[in-house]
Amino acid sequence: MIRPRAMIFDLDGTLVETNLDFDAMRAEIGLRPSLPILEQLEGADAVLRARAEEIMRRHERAGIAGARLLDGCAELLARLEVLGVPAAILTRNVRDAVDDFVARFGFRFAAVYTREDGPPKPSAAGAVALCAALGVAPADVLAVGDYKYDIIAGRDAGCRTALVCGVEAPPVDLDDWGRPDLVVRSLRELLPLWAAAD
Repeated sequence: MIRPRAMIFDLDGTLVETNLDFDAMRAEIGLRPSLPILEQLEGADAVLRARAEEIMRRHERAGIAGARLLDGCAELLARLEVLGVPAAILTRNVRDAVDDFVARFGFRFAAVYTREDGPPKPSAAGAVALCAALGVAPADVLAVGDYKYDIIAGRDAGCRTALVCGVEAPPVDLDDWGRPDLVVRSLRELLPLWAAAD
């Protein structure tokens, strides 16, 4: 793969492990089990939406407070900073959770897009907006995440994509998403993309 000129990262499950309990969040909000929370809230009345946002925000911020960096995260972000490769975050979380993450671990990102900024993943809107903010054509950006929404959003924006699957085998329905350009077990496996730049 040609070395990306910029990178877009998902947050939870990609940069950090927060152990968010989505089933507990759904139960507390009063939603059906197993289905994505944000999609269930589409068309909800203002009262339910406000209550759900308060519950999600509390869980997301608590998750960041107890988060641990995933393998290769610190090394990859440090390499990008040294080389002047801009990095951005595209998340379905709230901005407060991203701000807490940045403050806790001391990272810097050139741009951030959360669900408060516009349509959430799997919409490509966030990836498109971030590419524009970074000043880099989507084809020169690598979008990295651990879930199908990350891959779909990046691909539909015109970015190359990388799925971080951890110790698990790649999902059996990977082809249904639109196969990512790369499948890696950790962010550490992306470091060789910049090996020749040292």
